[in-house]
Amino acid sequence: MDRRDLSEENADSDPFLQFGKWFAGRIESGVALPDAVNLGTAAQSGRVSVRTVLLKGFNRQGFVFYTNFDSRKGQDLRENSFAALHFHWPEAGRQIRIEGKTEKLSDTESDTYFQTRPRESRIGAWASPQSAVIPDRSFLEKNFEQFKSEFEGKPVPKPPYWGGYILRPDYFEFWSDCKFRLHDRIIYQYINSQWIKKRIAP
Repeated sequence: MDRRDLSEENADSDPFLQFGKWFAGRIESGVALPDAVNLGTAAQSGRVSVRTVLLKGFNRQGFVFYTNFDSRKGQDLRENSFAALHFHWPEAGRQIRIEGKTEKLSDTESDTYFQTRPRESRIGAWASPQSAVIPDRSFLEKNFEQFKSEFEGKPVPKPPYWGGYILRPDYFEFWSDCKFRLHDRIIYQYINSQWIKKRIAP
């Protein structure tokens, strides 16, 4: 495939607008989990880990995801607030890399989103000590039933250890599949309060 959709002439000068165009196409394509994205974090030791999360919003301020703050990703971000996102869309022959610094969302923002989750998912957030070693699956199931009973007939509040992060980008890369592995790669770097667009070799 040779889409040539990342020529200097048609790549937007604003990386947020460029992301919006590609992400809208992803949504319209009808693929499952169009908002799935790989999140890379690194501990203070330098050890890197990657996992898939769901993008729950984006605007000019950054990209939002939610998690248990005591999970491995939460521990990493507590030690090192820099992180990276990687969208891989093989059906479209596209990838997007985004790097930047993360910070926690306000409790109000996290509370608002938490209440949009299915009730069972809200109970699950209480039941699972994410990333902790547990003896067996029945441990989770018993926890779930315990909290289900505890919250029966009541609203399920957001756990104090659960909430959102926003990644505020200073780097974007848009990658498009081309013939002979001569792929298009357009990067945007935030330098001196402005976005600078460049082409790099594949």
